[in-house]
Amino acid sequence: MSIDKRAIIDPAARLADNVTIGPYAIVGPRVEIGEGTVIDAHVVIKSHTKIGKHNRIYQFASIGDDPQQIGYQGEESYLEIGDHNVIREFVTINRGIAEDEGGITSVGNYNYLMAYSHIAHNCRIGNRIVFANNATIAGHVVVDDYAILSGFTAVHQFCYIGAYSFLRGTSAVSRDVMPYLMVNGRPTEPCGLNTVGLRRNGFSSEVITQLKEGYRVLFRKGLKLAEAREELVKMSEPCPRLKLWVEAIDRSKRSIARPEVNNTADTEDSIVLK
Repeated sequence: MSIDKRAIIDPAARLADNVTIGPYAIVGPRVEIGEGTVIDAHVVIKSHTKIGKHNRIYQFASIGDDPQQIGYQGEESYLEIGDHNVIREFVTINRGIAEDEGGITSVGNYNYLMAYSHIAHNCRIGNRIVFANNATIAGHVVVDDYAILSGFTAVHQFCYIGAYSFLRGTSAVSRDVMPYLMVNGRPTEPCGLNTVGLRRNGFSSEVITQLKEGYRVLFRKGLKLAEAREELVKMSEPCPRLKLWVEAIDRSKRSIARPEVNNTADTEDSIVLK
């Protein structure tokens, strides 16, 4: 264990072996830090926070502070961070609010959170997700595995960001983003499959072709959402990957991001399906 003598560590904090803590870092009460994690200078880890193994937290990050919620009155709530995450400069991750989802904000494993990105109360972040600089998500947002939020993306509270999706820079997300998609705009609309990301993550050409057909059904045939869902259920039998779309429709609290009715022309340049 390597702890700089200028760091401030609360006696109630629990630190595993091989933890490194830099100068002027502050580790508060009821904080747990797993082995091999490195905490750089001036990091503040407030309280009721559990951090797993082999994470790297860069200088000036604020981890586990109170939720930014007007009604918060100091109730006990929590933040849980998994293993092998990189948390860059000035990232802020808040604890939950107690009355919802067990009062927990959670971050999974192998995520890369770039400078100034923000994760609000009661969010659930999966695994191998990238938040580019200044990406910010409001409370109760769920971000599924392998999603990428580009710079200055903003996500409204209670939204769902699907697995393998790609949110282009400065996107303003106010509805759920389906898995596998690229989205863009203010407000956000789908602009095609995240084909490059899917290939990089091992999706075969056959599966990508099936997802393209599903995309046409959901976004380009002018169907009502319930009608599109029924077609997707049938298509998911030969292509189980499409089940994620059916599940996303069923779980949606804010509706899903779809093009406006008058913008549904089935053109290759508009759907980017090549």
